Amino acid sequence: MAELANCPKCDRLFVQNLSGICETCRREEDKQFDIVYKYIRKKENRSATIQQIHTDTGVAEETIMRFVKEGRLRTTQFPNVGYGCKRCGTIIREGEMCVECVRTIKDDLHRYKRESERKEATEKQHTYYSMVDEKIRRKK
Repeated sequence: MAELANCPKCDRLFVQNLSGICETCRREEDKQFDIVYKYIRKKENRSATIQQIHTDTGVAEETIMRFVKEGRLRTTQFPNVGYGCKRCGTIIREGEMCVECVRTIKDDLHRYKRESERKEATEKQHTYYSMVDEKIRRKK
């Protein structure tokens, strides 16, 4: 059965769908997409950045970035269109983070793993058992 939700854009009640927004807002978003797409399809605008597209069309930068994330605007056709890395904000064309941030996180994880293994190894070296402890264990 369909679920009801409030539209995150206009707060209207609507039946939940794949777009996550109400039909009215989806139609408005489609109009904005058409405006952006017509703008960047022109030969002189194909190398426009998101800021230039925003300035010339009036469509919000976040909306344009969402079009790119959703795959509605292909970055292969428009080289200067992208969205920000979740960690540092660098413009990227795919994924959630830029290559440098991914590399940094991987390096940090490897370093943490090595330190944990080293710490575990040193803790094992400092474990001492006395003969008294051994005798008590044997009696049980």
